[in-house]
Amino acid sequence: MDLEKVKPKPFENAALSPENIRLNDYRPVSIFNIPQTDVRRASFPVIDMHTHAWQLQLDVSQWVSRMDAANIEKSVVLTFETGAGFDAVVQQYAKYADRFDLWCGFDYTGYDQGDDSWTDHAVAELERCYRMGAKGVGELGDKGVGEFYSRPVAGYGLHLDDPRMKPLFRKCGELKMPVNIHIADPMWMYLPMDAQNDGLMNAYEWRIDPAQPGLLDHGALLQTFENVVRNHPETMFIACHFANCTYDLNIVARLLDTYPNLYVDNAARFAETATIPRVAKAFYERYQDRLLFGTDLGYDLEMNMEYAAKFYQVAFRIMESTDDHFYEHGIFTYHWPLYGLGLSPQVLEKIYRLNALKLLQQ
Repeated sequence: MDLEKVKPKPFENAALSPENIRLNDYRPVSIFNIPQTDVRRASFPVIDMHTHAWQLQLDVSQWVSRMDAANIEKSVVLTFETGAGFDAVVQQYAKYADRFDLWCGFDYTGYDQGDDSWTDHAVAELERCYRMGAKGVGELGDKGVGEFYSRPVAGYGLHLDDPRMKPLFRKCGELKMPVNIHIADPMWMYLPMDAQNDGLMNAYEWRIDPAQPGLLDHGALLQTFENVVRNHPETMFIACHFANCTYDLNIVARLLDTYPNLYVDNAARFAETATIPRVAKAFYERYQDRLLFGTDLGYDLEMNMEYAAKFYQVAFRIMESTDDHFYEHGIFTYHWPLYGLGLSPQVLEKIYRLNALKLLQQ
């Protein structure tokens, strides 16, 4: 058969020619005639351990309605805030205190003035936030240049295992306040932005500049995190986003095997794990008592209620269904197809709710 007789001529410069489609515009649609599961509500009540709804213009009642629709029993709000900022968030959520746990940040005011007495103030502010109702601390975050998530002052140049941080982590243990930590970013963000980076389009948006002075690389950041978890066995820690090691879950497994004071959340890492369903499912099953469900939803002008509803559905579909080869371009910017993990009811109930209750009620 002469294929040239059935193959069309080259599209040349036509707008839709494959030669002219940019990777950034590539939006494949699966044509496989296979089951598609619509999971509007989680199969068990959920405690969402990772949200960021601190926007003061937010109508909290709308969020509660969205939670009810998705079977979200409670959301943990990682505010980053201290001082007046945290007090304002407490006031904002006062009407729905049974549906939200508020976590505060660390106050780094004065950390860069050459006087370590700032830690006394920081510990005092942590205790004050605790009395105001803070149930934990987070999300702390270091992507290489220091702890930059807390408000009103970021701790650039201050890494987690800096000796000046010890009084804060020690106090968290005394107050039984778990600490949620964002360490590094997914490995694709640290790799060259080239044709071999299989997470390129998402990685490019969140890329890490290796030329930044004093930048710690992925491995060095993980070491600072492990140092803190090891040095503070009395304090409970959450490595959010699978410790940003979804590219190698063996790293996370070793940490969980080594440190009983460590939990891991899956927030905003559904795309990275849904593309390796057999490995991911085995990991969930093995560590079913140490994993927490989270979304990383922000509920601001960029992450509106419609987006939240869709995100819940996609997350539940990945966790609960056995669907094959589907895409969610409106939620994720990777080009990978996704697969349902088909977790068992026993595992789902632990990850959705029971593990969170165990941690929050310590």
